[in-house]
Amino acid sequence: MYPEQSAYLPAQRAVTVHQPQPLTPYDPGPSTSMDPYGERQTVVWVPDAYGRMVPMPKHLAPAPLTAPEPRDLTPLPLLDPIAQRFMGAGLGGGALAAGVGYGVGEIVSAAAGISGGALVWVAVIVLALRAPARAITSGKGNTVNIRKAVIKRNRFYS
Repeated sequence: MYPEQSAYLPAQRAVTVHQPQPLTPYDPGPSTSMDPYGERQTVVWVPDAYGRMVPMPKHLAPAPLTAPEPRDLTPLPLLDPIAQRFMGAGLGGGALAAGVGYGVGEIVSAAAGISGGALVWVAVIVLALRAPARAITSGKGNTVNIRKAVIKRNRFYS
């Protein structure tokens, strides 16, 4: 049952067959530099995060580390002299405040005590100074008291 032998032949029609061409990689042609030789940036090698050296344009590279100045390794005092002065001023000021507070407290307590006991003693001393000398010396003093008594009796019923 080949077509040549069959009585039925399909209609002849125009058929175009597409044959794809093999792809060729892009060939940019001869290598041309985009930047002239004079404008080319210098490249420096810097370490990356993993310790590998990678190229980088110099203007993008981090600033080089400068060596730190040597430290002064002379031993320092245990306490800073300025701190000692502040501490001394604080202790002295605290002692002064405590002394002033104690003194003011003593004065206030003495003033409060005057009304109770000291005024009683002041009153006793004043009364003792104003009392007659005979009362103080038990009657053996040189003070003479003259007493004149006038007794007049009126009897209206006699």
